Amino acid sequence: VYSKQSTIYVEPKDDECDIEAAFESCKKIFGIIAVSKALPCEKDIQKIISAAKNYLACEMRTARSFKVESKRADKTFPLTSIQISQQVGGALHQAFPRCAVNVHDPELVVHIEIRDDAAYVHGPAEEGAGGLPIGMGGVAVSLLSGGIDSPVSSYMIAKRGVKLEMVHFFSPPYTSDEAKEKVLSLAKLLVPWCGRLTVQIVPFTEIQEEIRRNCPEEFFTLIMRRFMMRISQRVADQVKAKALVTGENLGQVASQTMEALGCTEAVTRLPVLRPLIGFDKEEIVRLSRKIGTFELSTLPYEDCCTVFSPKHPKTRPSLEEILAAEDYIWRHPETGFREWKTTAYMQDVFEKAGYTLVKAGDIPGFYTDIETGRPGPKLLIMAELDALSAPNHVQAVDGCAHACGHHAQCAAMAGIALALKEPGALHGLSGSV
Repeated sequence: VYSKQSTIYVEPKDDECDIEAAFESCKKIFGIIAVSKALPCEKDIQKIISAAKNYLACEMRTARSFKVESKRADKTFPLTSIQISQQVGGALHQAFPRCAVNVHDPELVVHIEIRDDAAYVHGPAEEGAGGLPIGMGGVAVSLLSGGIDSPVSSYMIAKRGVKLEMVHFFSPPYTSDEAKEKVLSLAKLLVPWCGRLTVQIVPFTEIQEEIRRNCPEEFFTLIMRRFMMRISQRVADQVKAKALVTGENLGQVASQTMEALGCTEAVTRLPVLRPLIGFDKEEIVRLSRKIGTFELSTLPYEDCCTVFSPKHPKTRPSLEEILAAEDYIWRHPETGFREWKTTAYMQDVFEKAGYTLVKAGDIPGFYTDIETGRPGPKLLIMAELDALSAPNHVQAVDGCAHACGHHAQCAAMAGIALALKEPGALHGLSGSV
């Protein structure tokens, strides 16, 4: 393989080389716009004519019309481009009289190129992958699930010259080893397009169980994806990546509204690239079929997003309130029975929203009742305030840190409190909260 005169040449080392497989592989390399199978020959007009007759015999027999286009990069060749086309075209028409000459709209175009080292004969070029060579666009971390969208988004961003590191979130025993192997197989299918890939498998079970135990169901997906973004940023920092890539598509599911996308990306300082953001599902499926991932993507294995999916997810969360609560509590960790600042902050959120609070007396904490005015059960929603004693944690403050996720519980609680004060929020409900 070598490059010369703005052209990349791929030549077989011996007769055992699979030139057809090499040709198909070259069509999947980003940065190449066209690929041709060409026959080199001596830079002699008779040798060129003979090569054209033999190499393109099948095409000349089946085509109804043809023309010859010549390029003379080697200006020392004695014939001009027009003269080359005339002589080769005349000889081909004489050898294949049923194939008419048509210089305006031919069925077959015969290409002759006179270059420094040889003359080349080939038929029409086939379309290459286009885009930019891998690496020109920098490095990004792509969140790879087992669905249709994320492999296509990885393909799309790689087409812009981005080298990818993949991250997959794995939740055993809720997701099986078969589901993990499916994702690794999808990554292998992307290799011909995206180049060599490393897939980082992230155990996600404990985080999802904590979210399910301690957060309202409608916020499951939102908070889960925020943790995914945080972890993916850590991976990006390790591999010196400058962006995250997701397969999100505006309005496709409840977690992909503008508000929800804003909430999930707010936890990372890196840009989040979404190549499919404006695509229709059918467009994504067509691309999935083109790159060969569709059949595997549709195999019925659950991933960590689907097994913990809420029945009624929050579609339009308020980022400002949730982010403010989460950020304050994260930055002011307090260990058990000392959470006075956290309690004061949360009390302020509730009181500003119009709640009457019952305080816990000489220990931190408070509660409030929300009555619907209709008889029914009482729903208990609880958030824990305390942080852990963790002096060696990377974000420890005064020897403790929210390494257990309680700051996210408090943020979710603030979101619920505000949501239940919205007009009509209690309509159709009975009992109390």
